[in-house]
Amino acid sequence: MLRIPWTAKRTNISILEQLRINNRLSTLCYKNVLSYFGHIGKRLPSNMYKLILVGKVAGKRPRGRSPRRWSDQVKSHTGLPITEAIKKAEEQDGRL
Repeated sequence: MLRIPWTAKRTNISILEQLRINNRLSTLCYKNVLSYFGHIGKRLPSNMYKLILVGKVAGKRPRGRSPRRWSDQVKSHTGLPITEAIKKAEEQDGRL
């Protein structure tokens, strides 16, 4: 696009400013994840999707690092536990 050689020692931020890119892809993804979470959070407690979101699987988990779950992403973006985030989504119009 700009044909900037790697020897120019420019930062990613300066290139993004030159291209006038304000929204990062990661922030758009975070926004969509939280929007969908609010959509699911407003459903009835007996809804299958909401049960899957809140539910836990009984038994032992395998060795090694635990996988990053969708609920972990919501927890890290909102700074709230899942149960509180669901209550907040039920109270409001879906935005956290």
